[in-house]
This record gives sequence, structure tokens and C-alpha cells, in this order.
Amino acid sequence: MDFAFDARTEELRARLLAFMDEYVYPAEQVVHEQRAALASPWENVPVVEELKAEARRQGLWNLFLPDSEYGAGLTNLQYAPLAEIMGRSPQIAPTVTNCAAPDTGNMEVLTQFGDEPQRKQWLQPLLAGEIRSAFAMTEPDVASSDATNITTRIERDGDEYVITGRKWYISGAMHPDCRIFIVMGKTDPDGADIRRQQSMVLVPRDTPGLRIERAMQVFGYEDHYHGGHAEVIFDGARVPVSNLIGEEGGGFAIAQARLGPGRIHHCMRLIGMAERAIELMCRRAVSRDAFGKALAQQGVVQNWIADARVAVEQLRLLVLKTAWMMDTVGNRGAHTEIQAIKIATPRTVVGILDRAIQLYGAGGVSQDFPLAELYAGARTLMIADGPDEVHQRSLARRELKKYL
Repeated sequence: MDFAFDARTEELRARLLAFMDEYVYPAEQVVHEQRAALASPWENVPVVEELKAEARRQGLWNLFLPDSEYGAGLTNLQYAPLAEIMGRSPQIAPTVTNCAAPDTGNMEVLTQFGDEPQRKQWLQPLLAGEIRSAFAMTEPDVASSDATNITTRIERDGDEYVITGRKWYISGAMHPDCRIFIVMGKTDPDGADIRRQQSMVLVPRDTPGLRIERAMQVFGYEDHYHGGHAEVIFDGARVPVSNLIGEEGGGFAIAQARLGPGRIHHCMRLIGMAERAIELMCRRAVSRDAFGKALAQQGVVQNWIADARVAVEQLRLLVLKTAWMMDTVGNRGAHTEIQAIKIATPRTVVGILDRAIQLYGAGGVSQDFPLAELYAGARTLMIADGPDEVHQRSLARRELKKYL
């Protein structure tokens, strides 16, 4: 395994680091100020739109997509350090570079499984940043950590599918530019193979019978940057049969294909969040005195910083190994490593952010510093894309299988 950055990665890293310093970090406070002045918090923020144009002008656009026909054509190993950099400002950087969930996963689904008309109608404007999208799988009335539990029905009626069900925490649904939903439901609820009961269909935002019930908060945050999260009702929404993605019964497999890259992208960004937290801890520690000496001279603070550095270096190596394996043996071959980073990274970064918040005192939980919002995002990732316990269960079974 060789994790050294190649020439293209080094060049993109340099450009992205400069973009962050010149544009992204200075915009963090501006975004809050401009959003407060909008008639609706879901409207597009002017500075974000300006940064999108600048990122695209600089070629820092669609970096996540390995398909060179549609995206930057980077391997997972090449994209990893770039995602880490973007993770230092996860509310802005992924959005302005068109590398934000859920659009990234939806674009990957359309690239891999969409037909040509679907790619032309929905993938192309997503790649161009002209529209946004949502992914509708999680439901409030069942344990959605087991995707076979979903109850939303997708029933064929002649040349149409009729969708009926209730979803929540549907990322992207509140954004005014959200034009398309990828919806997972059951086309064969009584099928013998529980992993062949589900299918995915494309449902345009303006489809009669699709209703946004309410915005969902995450630790009190509405996550405007990624288009928010919503409870969505499908009350007999009808779409043409041609809106089916792939084949009937293929929804579970598509979901797994979508979540593999999504999980590693989250972990890459989490490392960037941890690096931002360490930087903020160090700056605070050398600038504040307590009980007669600088915080940086307090043993407990030194321990927090040292432990954080060790943890981040360990996580980065594990994530890079996972990226390398995904590139060399595929997502299935890297399944163990993907689960390992999904378990280890969020919980470790949550711990680092918790210490950083503690070091900042009241400021750590305020809106004046990014730590509270970073914490909310990191803690959520212990649930999103499969809760830790599901990955632990699967990983343990794989280990035990060697001895049975």
C-alpha cells in the first residue's frame, strides 16, 4: 500500500487549500448573517451561490465522482485528502464544490443504474449544480436501521407506479432547488427474498400526492446547507413506469452500492472536522489563562490535544487503507474496512469535538464558534448510513465466521 499523494492529488490539494483560505473560511460568518436577512431560511444564500461559481471556475467541482465521463475521475485514494480538507468547513465547502450529500449519492446512483433518459433529465442538471435532489428511504414508523422493514408501497397500475408511504429525515427535501426524489419502497412486499422486495423510483418534486409535511431538526439545527431534512408524505403519488431505476427488486442492492462511497466520504470529512477541532483547541489553549497559567500548560489540556492527534493519525491511515482497497478490490472486497471506519471515525471525532467544546467553555456551545454545529453533524453520523451497532453486528459475524 502506498498512500503518498500523486501529482494530480498534490495539485488539487494546493488549489483547494487556497480556495478554503481565500473564500470558504471568510464566508462562514457571512453565511449566517445573510441567511438571517432572508425571507425564508431555505432560500439560496448569495455568498454560497458566488462560491459555487468560483469553485466551478477553478475546476474544484464534482471531485467526488470517479466516473471521468461525468466527474473528476479521481480514485477514492485521490479524493480522500480533498474530502478531508472540505470537512474542515462541512457546512459550506462540500456544497459549493457540488460534493455534498445527498446529491453525491444520487448522482452516483444515476451514473451507475440510471438509463440514458434518466441521466439526461436529472443527472446532467445535478452535475451542473442547476438543481438539487433528495433521497427518501428512512421511515418514522419502523426501525429503518433494517432497510427490509420499510413499508412505503410502490404499486404498479398500468403504465404508472403509485407511491404511498411516509418518510422522514429526507435530506435535501427542504431546499428550494430540490427537483427530484429518489424513493425506496416495496414493489413486492410478499416476495420470498426480503432483499428483492424493494425498488427505487424517481419522483419529481411537483408530483401530485408528494407533500412536504415539515422540516426536521438535528440537535436544534436545520442543516440548511445540505437542503435540510424533511418529513415527506407520498399519498398516491403517480409516476411513469419509466421512472424505475434499474429493475424491480433491485432497490436494496442499489442502496448498498450508494451507501458504500457515502460512508467513506463521511469519514474523510470527519477527519477534517477533527483537524479543525485540534486547531481550535490549540489556538484557545495558547490564548487563555486559568488559575495562574496558560491553558496550554495545564496537563489535562495537553493530554486532550495529544490524544486527539494520535487518534486522528490512526483514523486517517485506516480511511486511506479503506480507500485503497475500494480502488483495488472494489467495495465488496473492502466491506470489512468500510464498516470499521464507519464504526471508529464518528465516535472518535465526537470525543475530540467534545473535548474542544469543553476547552472553549460557554463559547463552545455558542454560535460564535463552529464546534457545536460540528458536534451535531459528527454525532448524527453515528446513526446515518446505518447505526454503529448494525455495522458492529455485521463485522463481528464476519470475524466469527472464520472460526465456525
